[in-house]
Amino acid sequence: MPLYEYQCMTCGSRLERRQRFDEDPLRDCPGCGGRLNRLLQPAGIIFKGSGWYCTDSRPKSSESTDSSSSKSTSDSSTSPTSNKGESKLASATA
Repeated sequence: MPLYEYQCMTCGSRLERRQRFDEDPLRDCPGCGGRLNRLLQPAGIIFKGSGWYCTDSRPKSSESTDSSSSKSTSDSSTSPTSNKGESKLASATA
């Protein structure tokens, strides 16, 4: 449950309350009966440093696709030539 901070407009006192998201905000000051305003608070988590952006943790897409495509083309190009060479050797010796 989130912790909300309120300030009274009449007497200036501040109070904190844990409330559910679906609960209505407090309206009346428990001390003087004046009007309460809910105060805004800064975010609880701040992400600083490297590694928090999508470009920091992932490899560049062009590097990963280039290296995988070059491996597949080099593997496919070596096997047909070696088979042709083996068939020529087999026919020459026979």
